[in-house]
Amino acid sequence: MTTQYEALDVGTLPARLGGLDALRRRIGPPESWQVEEVGDGNLNLVFILRGADGAAVVKQALPYVRLVGDSWPLPLTRAFFEHEALTRQAARDPGLVPEIYHFDRDQALIVMEYLTPHVILRGKLIKGERVQDMGAVLGRFCARTAFHGSDLAMDAADKKADHALFLGNVALCDITEQLIFTDPYFDAERNHHTPELAAVVADLRADQAVRDAAQAMLLRFTAGGETLCHGDLHTGSVMCTETDIKVIDPEFGYYGPMGFDLGMLLANFLMAYFSQPAHRDDPAPMQDWLLEEIAACCAAFTKEFAHLWRTGRRGILYPESLDHGDLALAGLERHIWDDAMGFCGVEMHRRCLSLAHNADFEAIADTALRARLEARNIAMGRELLVARDNAADAAALIAMARDFNGKDIT
Repeated sequence: MTTQYEALDVGTLPARLGGLDALRRRIGPPESWQVEEVGDGNLNLVFILRGADGAAVVKQALPYVRLVGDSWPLPLTRAFFEHEALTRQAARDPGLVPEIYHFDRDQALIVMEYLTPHVILRGKLIKGERVQDMGAVLGRFCARTAFHGSDLAMDAADKKADHALFLGNVALCDITEQLIFTDPYFDAERNHHTPELAAVVADLRADQAVRDAAQAMLLRFTAGGETLCHGDLHTGSVMCTETDIKVIDPEFGYYGPMGFDLGMLLANFLMAYFSQPAHRDDPAPMQDWLLEEIAACCAAFTKEFAHLWRTGRRGILYPESLDHGDLALAGLERHIWDDAMGFCGVEMHRRCLSLAHNADFEAIADTALRARLEARNIAMGRELLVARDNAADAAALIAMARDFNGKDIT
């Protein structure tokens, strides 16, 4: 392959990748290959490559934000950071991420396991389809990656070196810093929202307490380098069947607070919850199940983190020589939960107000109904930002969601 970057397409992919032994062994000779371009995300090219003996996914970064175009350039190095994050996640929670077959840094591409019959979790939730142990599996994933990527578990020198490596993922962090923590709270050029939300949005952006709290969370995001985060963990970054779950797309990987991924994930579960009345005549069973899975996610995180605390502390934090007990663990868990609730709040806002929205709400054709449901989501996000003590634990978070689900905000 050439070392000069060149974007793939359906026609050129077989010739470009046909010499890779890893692909020939897994999917058969290139003359049998069939290529389909399936990328529908915001950033990258994604192809499904099928051959006589199997299939693979080829993901290639583009030198710009695909959602916007070449007016918003992005470095190709994000493919490197995705590859590095995937390898670490595979070690920290084996079986929860796709297997990597080949990585080409010059071409910014990763060839990996084709997940089938897996589909994107967000789509399943919109359709009202359930996934076995969804909350528990993803809660454990958050706990394991948070713990094992931190100074609780890593050698101090290794942790610092890895932190320094991921500091290079500047452009992707910049997207998060703008689109999640800043743009939603003023009339930024790239913003858009449902027209019927105008009054709700104006009130939110005029709220000094909200703006201050969002910037406090941005400070935690930028300065809280506690662990290697997935960086973009939502229901569009999870592929699943009814019984199997895989986490994908960690190209936003960076060192941040241990509660960041958990907060992002919970926000997306909550948005699935609030959107349900638009997707089915009787939303109550699916909404009840989603709240049960939120409880399961939080319980699994807490249980697994406590287990790792008691069995896996090898780093410089809370050394066993100082005989730290459950009181210290409780304080750390309180710190993680408080962060998670703040990150949850800003994520609930940005998905309605910033550039990249989610299909839970965007797929609702009736904009008046969409606005009514988004308004509940925005109002709860505000509560989590400015009054996190009101969501002191998972039970309180669920009670809050039920309360806002019954309100007419618009």
